[in-house]
Amino acid sequence: MRETTIPILPCRTIQQVVDFYTVLGFVVTFQQKSPNPYAVVELGGIQLHFFALKGYEPAESYSTCLVRTDDVNGLHKAFRARLKAAYGKVPTRGLPRIGPLKDTSFGTRQFLVTDPGGNCLRIGQPTSQDQRHRPAPTEPFARALHHATLFADSKDDPKGAAKIIDRALRMEDEQPTPVQLLRLLVLRADVAGRLGDESTEKAALSRAVAIQLTDQERESVRDDLRRLGELRA
Repeated sequence: MRETTIPILPCRTIQQVVDFYTVLGFVVTFQQKSPNPYAVVELGGIQLHFFALKGYEPAESYSTCLVRTDDVNGLHKAFRARLKAAYGKVPTRGLPRIGPLKDTSFGTRQFLVTDPGGNCLRIGQPTSQDQRHRPAPTEPFARALHHATLFADSKDDPKGAAKIIDRALRMEDEQPTPVQLLRLLVLRADVAGRLGDESTEKAALSRAVAIQLTDQERESVRDDLRRLGELRA
């Protein structure tokens, strides 16, 4: 037997969602207006189905889909380039949006794409056979990064992530290492941008840019430095 699982995701209007996925490089393989608005888009081994739902509110959507790939870096780069070419900039807040590429605490390198219908694609490449969440570190700043990252990129709760980071940065009895500080500030700027808090975003970016790192330290935070460049662009 050979089975295939295909997600069927809701949206307010079919055409808006179809247009978005076309920008990403998907091909529309089926679309109908009646009796029920419905569409199918495909890219490589990814196939997504959509149906229009009256009264649907994209901003309140919890719909999500996991996409496994063997080239997460390539997909992220391609999607960002296509979005920038279509919209003039890479959308990182509101709907639609694309998130940063990063290694998770559950053995996956991934990024999130949220379409105009509020559907979130979690596009990832396994980096370990153990897909369970790793235990949270005990060191205060490593622990803050661990939890803030989960809130920002797994729970899609930027407010929760901001609270965790702000609490860590207010600590007076301990100080983060330069690498920890850079990672905290880049993530703080990221979630501030998602929340529309431009003043906090700018302040965090300014602090992050001023941090001096060795070549070895820079290599260890290459994803964070890439994200810093994206946020400053």
